[in-house]
Amino acid sequence: MMKFLIAISRSFVGILFIFSGLIKANDPLGLSYKMQEFFEVWKFHWLDNYTLAFSVIMIIFEIVAGVAILLGWKMKLFSWLLLLLIIFFTFLTGYAYLSGKVRECGCFGDCIPLTAGQSFTKDLILLALIIFLFIYKEKIVPVLPQAASIVVLLAVTVLSFSMQWFVLDHLPMIDCLPYKVGANILDKMQSPPGSKPDSVVTTFLYNKNGKQIEIVNNNFPNDFDDSYKLISRNDKIIRAGNNTPPIKDFSLTTLSGNDTTQDLLTRKGYSIFIFAKEMPDLNPSWNKEFNLIITFCKLKNIPVYMITSSADQVVAFLEKNALQNTIGVLKCDATAIKTAARANPTMYLIRNGVIINKWSYADFENAIIAFSEIH
Repeated sequence: MMKFLIAISRSFVGILFIFSGLIKANDPLGLSYKMQEFFEVWKFHWLDNYTLAFSVIMIIFEIVAGVAILLGWKMKLFSWLLLLLIIFFTFLTGYAYLSGKVRECGCFGDCIPLTAGQSFTKDLILLALIIFLFIYKEKIVPVLPQAASIVVLLAVTVLSFSMQWFVLDHLPMIDCLPYKVGANILDKMQSPPGSKPDSVVTTFLYNKNGKQIEIVNNNFPNDFDDSYKLISRNDKIIRAGNNTPPIKDFSLTTLSGNDTTQDLLTRKGYSIFIFAKEMPDLNPSWNKEFNLIITFCKLKNIPVYMITSSADQVVAFLEKNALQNTIGVLKCDATAIKTAARANPTMYLIRNGVIINKWSYADFENAIIAFSEIH
């Protein structure tokens, strides 16, 4: 009976870690941005530049650890590593759930979004299973000889890294983001039908004559006046709603500050949106293909817009390449661009507000073929 329980627990933990790692490997930037969200809450801004490296390493370890558990290789080592990892994950999801400061933990990326409460529950179950495996680690026998296990784990490490390298250049293989091909951007900016807002408890802390007084949900006392001095306000979500639109904070403004979002997304016919969070290189490696695409667009009267949060860099790039009169520059929130463009830059082919196709800079050659076939 004990062997059966160990085998079931080992299989469940190993498969779940591999599955979780593979989903995140499809979009390592997504995990990187989620780490930045935690670091911003904790004021660890100095770690923002390292989150992508942390993300890639954590994903590789998650997949490798899952395979090692299934193989039963070095259980003394990996049981310790898994225990430390799940304690760390449980702390993160518990903090997100109990504080209400982070809505989703990114455990399964954007493909399987879990609420903070669901993620915390999952990690508590995993914690119990991993503690069980940790206690009985001596009873787990390796499936393969040591040399064969090492070869398998090395291959898994290389494949995990290669997959992430590929998607960082070419966009996720499975697009689970709201800006997927076929999506109508304007429709995605609306709240889902029948959705409900968050239920929030607002607590105010006031000082009155040296005494601290707490007021909940605007239930102010009858004698409330200027003698009450506000100390702090705390908003806590007690029940999460579901009225957040899939695409939020997406606004396109000209350099002079005019909002053109509605006009551009309701325009009939084709348009090209090029999302570039920044443009530090005035002569990038993809410039030749880019200029050929722009030539096709000019011949077919397709308007082209570069959407950025670093307008000065983009303007300098266009002037350097004599494109300032050909391509419009629009400003957009950096967070919205990070969601829309997992590669910098990413090109969208839009028709009547619907995303027809999109390409990263590494696939501009494929975009040339598509543009040459537009009539």
